[in-house]
Amino acid sequence: MKGDDVIEVFRLQAPVWEFKYGNLLGHLKIMHDAIGFKSTLTGKNYTMEWYELFQLGNCTFPHLRPEMNAPFWCNQGAACFFEGIDDRHWRENGTLVLVATISGNTFNEMAKWVKRDNETGIYYETWTVQASPERGAETWFESYDCSKFVLRTYKKLAELGAEFKKIETNYTRIFLYSGEPTYLGNETSVFGPTGNKTLALAIKKFYYPFKPHWSTKEFLFSILQIFDAVIIHREFYLFYNFEYWFLPMKFPFIKITYEEIPLPNRNKTLSGL
Repeated sequence: MKGDDVIEVFRLQAPVWEFKYGNLLGHLKIMHDAIGFKSTLTGKNYTMEWYELFQLGNCTFPHLRPEMNAPFWCNQGAACFFEGIDDRHWRENGTLVLVATISGNTFNEMAKWVKRDNETGIYYETWTVQASPERGAETWFESYDCSKFVLRTYKKLAELGAEFKKIETNYTRIFLYSGEPTYLGNETSVFGPTGNKTLALAIKKFYYPFKPHWSTKEFLFSILQIFDAVIIHREFYLFYNFEYWFLPMKFPFIKITYEEIPLPNRNKTLSGL
């Protein structure tokens, strides 16, 4: 952007999979987050969002391929920037609201940071894993998803001097609750030629009910298998940053929240940018 441009910054939020299910997941507060920009000089709009490149299901659970011993993961994520804002998509069942105004110079500094961020965080992680739902509980693993990218970007803009409006901003978080996780190894140490065959079989058995394209009968049976593993036997195998972990699950096991996380405060030392 030209340095003297005035850029409007918009908070964008809509239900996950709205293109397929409409507002169904919106009722459960399972939302996708993004950021919109509008150039005052050109009048052009832009959308920036951090996506799971192969859809949410593929990022959360692997494919089990008969020709491969190890689970096959499609859990890459990346920031995508494109011209235009689909007003109807964001307004109809979600949010499109102005949250800040920045200069072209600030936008350009943010753009450099986005590129660095994109090259650093390359995987998508659905789950936040904590010891309990209580405030201040130990967090074993943080999610790395669309909302976390939006929050990181807002924080960077505040560091660059952006002043955000005082509005309520809520985000979806999906929690798993477990005791202290146990490190199991990476793909090579678990599934390689000298790997632990018993452990490898247990991990693949755990992931099997999560595979897509079930018939109705198979789908219902898979739900029972998942309930048995996670709730009855209190087991969950997590793949995080290319490593496998065992989670000894605890009540309430899983929870979806829609929590308020305030917009950041302006960094006064950089307000001249």
